[in-house]
Amino acid sequence: MSLNINWLGLSCFKINAKIGDKEVDIVTDPYSPASGLKLPRNLAADIVTVSHNHPNHNYLDGVSGNPFVMKSPGEVEEKGVFVYGIRSVAHENDKEISNTLFRFEVGDISIAHLGDIGHEFTDEELEELKDVDVLFLPVGDKIKEAVKIANELQPRIIIPMHYRLPEQKGDFLPLEKFLKEIGAKSETLPKLKIAKKDLPQDEMRVVVLTRGW
Repeated sequence: MSLNINWLGLSCFKINAKIGDKEVDIVTDPYSPASGLKLPRNLAADIVTVSHNHPNHNYLDGVSGNPFVMKSPGEVEEKGVFVYGIRSVAHENDKEISNTLFRFEVGDISIAHLGDIGHEFTDEELEELKDVDVLFLPVGDKIKEAVKIANELQPRIIIPMHYRLPEQKGDFLPLEKFLKEIGAKSETLPKLKIAKKDLPQDEMRVVVLTRGW
């Protein structure tokens, strides 16, 4: 089994997988046009996750297909995908608000999406997310915390998200600051197609996805 991962901007990804004889599409954190970015017109999904209640993360009107929506902690199996929501907090305008970390078990690959996490990991969060293969990591706010989380989790692949793009609104740090701080080898791709056998074995790999679909 292989996954196709596209980054749509901010914390929004589309993950496509074939499980058995059926395809499954997952969309994370769809954003409002008020962000300065636009989602593709034909964006559809079977599963949508929302990390917290902010227009940059919760624009369900942007996704068609009558998807199953998960926006709080818990566990569910939907269309062969296991989704685990883990309670945390987001850092926004110096206020702590609810944030849900998500872990996806898609076939034999584990993916973690950290939403807009605003703190270093607790022991409980670290335990829930250990041994993930692919980490969607917000890097446009607290870079040292992001690097610490990456080093604690030691995923096979890190995909940065939630950083500055020329056309979007909001105060985000540029990607380059994170890449300099993390010090790991990075490559830029239009999308990531990955199978378990392709995952790096001896080091973390940073994959920068260009925004597109």
